[in-house]
Amino acid sequence: MSNSRQDVVPDTAETAIAAEQEAVGVRYVRLDEMRERAVRRLREALATRPTTPQSVGEREAAANFQTARLAALDAAESGLVFGRLDLHDVEAPRYVGRIGLSADDGDEEPMLVDWRAPAAQPFYTATALNDLGVARRRHIRTRLRRVVGVSDEVLDPDDPAAANSTGLTGESALLAALSATRTGRMTDIVRTIQAEQDRIIRADARGVLVVQGGPGTGKTAVALHRAAYLLYTHRERLARSGLLVVGPSPTFLRYIADVLPSLGETGVLLADVASLRPGLTATGVESSASAEVKGRLSMVKVLQAAVRDREELPDGVETVVVDRTKVEFTVEDAKQARARGRAGRRLHNEGRVHFRRAVVEIIARRYAQQLGADPLGGSNLFSRRDLEEIAEEVATEPSVNELVNRLWPRLTPERLLTDLYDSPARIRAATRGWSDAERAVLHRPAGAPWTPADVPLLEEADELLGTDPARAAAADRQRSVLVRQAQETLDILAGSQSTDIEDDAEAALSAGDVLDAELLAERQVEVDTRTAAERAAADRTWTFGHVVVDEAQELSAMAWRTVLRRVPTRSMTVVGDVAQTGSAAGATSWEEALRPQLADGWRLEELTINYRTPAEIMAVAADVLAATGSGLTAPRSVRSTGEQPTAEPVSEAELPAAVAATAARLSEQEGTLAVLVPPSRLAEISAAVTARLPGTSVDAAADLTGGPVVLPPEHAKGLEFDAVLVVDPVRIVAEGVRGWSDLYVALTRATRSLAVVHPGDLPPELAKLR
Repeated sequence: MSNSRQDVVPDTAETAIAAEQEAVGVRYVRLDEMRERAVRRLREALATRPTTPQSVGEREAAANFQTARLAALDAAESGLVFGRLDLHDVEAPRYVGRIGLSADDGDEEPMLVDWRAPAAQPFYTATALNDLGVARRRHIRTRLRRVVGVSDEVLDPDDPAAANSTGLTGESALLAALSATRTGRMTDIVRTIQAEQDRIIRADARGVLVVQGGPGTGKTAVALHRAAYLLYTHRERLARSGLLVVGPSPTFLRYIADVLPSLGETGVLLADVASLRPGLTATGVESSASAEVKGRLSMVKVLQAAVRDREELPDGVETVVVDRTKVEFTVEDAKQARARGRAGRRLHNEGRVHFRRAVVEIIARRYAQQLGADPLGGSNLFSRRDLEEIAEEVATEPSVNELVNRLWPRLTPERLLTDLYDSPARIRAATRGWSDAERAVLHRPAGAPWTPADVPLLEEADELLGTDPARAAAADRQRSVLVRQAQETLDILAGSQSTDIEDDAEAALSAGDVLDAELLAERQVEVDTRTAAERAAADRTWTFGHVVVDEAQELSAMAWRTVLRRVPTRSMTVVGDVAQTGSAAGATSWEEALRPQLADGWRLEELTINYRTPAEIMAVAADVLAATGSGLTAPRSVRSTGEQPTAEPVSEAELPAAVAATAARLSEQEGTLAVLVPPSRLAEISAAVTARLPGTSVDAAADLTGGPVVLPPEHAKGLEFDAVLVVDPVRIVAEGVRGWSDLYVALTRATRSLAVVHPGDLPPELAKLR
């Protein structure tokens, strides 16, 4: 007995492939038609001849739109159609693919349903117990434009195949994708999204959604597909505000860079914390102790104190020279001026304007008293106008400006932090209650490169210092010039008209009748045709419509402040695994990380199934997970390779050569290879491996698409490889701030083979290694 509108009769492989080849071919024809139309419209846009700055912008906007459209259509080329739903009450099958294709005959039913559309959701979530109207689900595998295989799931609870279901959607397609050789670039999972992943992908965009997932659960893929889904469902809003993806490192960002473009989404900004500040890429290296201190939330108060420390009082009476006349400026005078600058809780650079004005007024008044004193003891001889002119003169005196700059300097975030780090005295003044050891880790000489932990502090300093009013005034002056020039142009046009026009009722309107100087000035400004992502990358104050944070457990409290400042709506997707936290400034629980920032304004989802890591490897890693103290349970692996992880003991002297030999053996297999080493062994091991395998790349310069890579565990976070060679696990644990977490990361990067080479004995947590 069947629940479908008709009995679902299994096709033979040949007939099914032939039928689907015809259906897929029709949809590729439609894709080609849409691509040709986009090309034609792009050529038309580029062929226009703009005559004004505004028309230049309009042409560029049209060209950019069609270029983005072409990119989306090109991205859909590979694997355009991957699914089919046979529904109980609908005669025609419903095809699911990368993008939506409307029917060319105006039929309401689309030729191809976008995987993000509600009509496609049953492809990922229908089960035999809740079929959602689906009689049969078919997975279609293609190579280029050719159908190479199909696999069916009959959602009839009376069917033996349904009764023996593993609970995995499209199990054969999923396992084929998981077993495929890695390329060094993350690929999309649009064809194999599972029900628990789909629920998170389609979750409400409002609020902060935290996704806890162990190794191999697909949390990164889920986060990126959620980004693509939100761009589809909130297209207009996110096209204006943009979407930001924050990852842990440049290597990781390169690894995931192809996923969203493969889904037709190119207008997304990818960044790590070190590159979140426009114009700055922080590449400096510092100790974990220094990074931990800089990541504390208490650094907000330190920076506040550092700013106030720069609003100084003189040690005693200061003497300035105004037109060769000496004028005294006392500590009480400075206190009075400082109170004026700080009034209304002004930010530092904004308060400086008021401080300077007060200093000038005080010195001008005292100067006038000296020059205009009535010799008979009466009132000052200068008029009010005289006093104003004296103040203007005082404001230009070098000695007065030197005094203002010394007592209340104009500060940039870079200058504030450079001066703070370089001066033990300034550090001491800004860190009341700190120990000398804590203060010592902040000290470094001027000129040292910025580190990733500095970026959130620079951003915080920007908020405390405020904008420089001089820059705003310059922008206003430039705007005034444009308006004045526009008005002069309108006046010339008006003056050139014939006086006879006034008597002509049919006369044409003049330029001045349809636009004013303000509007004309706007049209002379070049239209910004950059995408939201491109504009956001250059604008520190940009706020995004949605932010995705991957490996979020590594963010410090100060980094969280920086990220949250970019999304005031708090529409966020946060993914990570607190069992893999390696940074001293990172979180050991989501409660610890998020409550100080968001109180109760976040919700938690969990991914529990490990799709990547074979059961044989997870059996080893589970014992290391227990040693991390996280209290988390290892995710359940859905596949087994039959290949047991191995361990090879060697002497200390033999280690580099043994690692190189094992790496050479593993590299003979198809796929990618990573050699994961303790930081202290990076140079020694990378030299040995590179000598044996010349295509090897190392650490920050690692090319995941090339030959083998040698990485410390912290830089392997979020990545996956066909084969992994872990070197000296005891030292990995010893050198890491959270060493067991680092080893857990290292052991769970492999999709097929895991080998360990070690000097000395292994810890009991690795007793399951063969």
